[in-house]
Amino acid sequence: MSARIGVITFPGTLDDVDAARAAARSGAEAVPLWHGDADLKGVDAVIVPGGFSYGDYLRCGAIARFAPVMSSVIDAARGGLPVLGICNGFQILCEAGLLPGALVRNDKLHFVCKDQWLRVENNSTTWTTRYEQGAEVLIPLKSGEGGYVADQDTLDRLEGDGRVVFRYVGENPNGSRNDIAGVSSADGRIVGLMPHPEHAIDALTGPSDDGLGMFYSAVDALTPLATTSA
Repeated sequence: MSARIGVITFPGTLDDVDAARAAARSGAEAVPLWHGDADLKGVDAVIVPGGFSYGDYLRCGAIARFAPVMSSVIDAARGGLPVLGICNGFQILCEAGLLPGALVRNDKLHFVCKDQWLRVENNSTTWTTRYEQGAEVLIPLKSGEGGYVADQDTLDRLEGDGRVVFRYVGENPNGSRNDIAGVSSADGRIVGLMPHPEHAIDALTGPSDDGLGMFYSAVDALTPLATTSA
């Protein structure tokens, strides 16, 4: 039985279809989850995709964090459910307290849309085992509020515990502290990043297929669970 990965749709979500396609390309069953429905449908993992949930009113991710589906995601994630937050999904996970820090306006106050090189700093999370430590991957980035910030104690803890998962290579595109592009929870099951791995799953249509490794990594971790529960 294949792993079942839920993909949430909020009002304003843009990248749920691409995230579902990436999950399916990796061999998982993509399960649609609706923001107003608290039922996670027994999925083995959840992707909180990119976009502009609830129009990014108030603050990016601040409203989505209180959606019925997120109440279930928060409870399940604290119980060990793997969760991936991409761009707006990363913002939502930070707002929900599942990941530390926050995402703020890009330092040059412009929306950034470019293919961005990242360095894999931690390949032991649920979502990164398919990568070599220190590998550089090319992933699209598109965000206006992508600057990762946290207080110095939090940054020191993330660095010391190896919880910085991805780091920007070359010019920092948004002013993120320590060039941080993605971080993880302490147990490595929850990962958030600003760039979009779901847009880099096919070398013919993306800048690379480097993003597919994140979804294969999850399937590697989840398939034994799916088989056991079958």
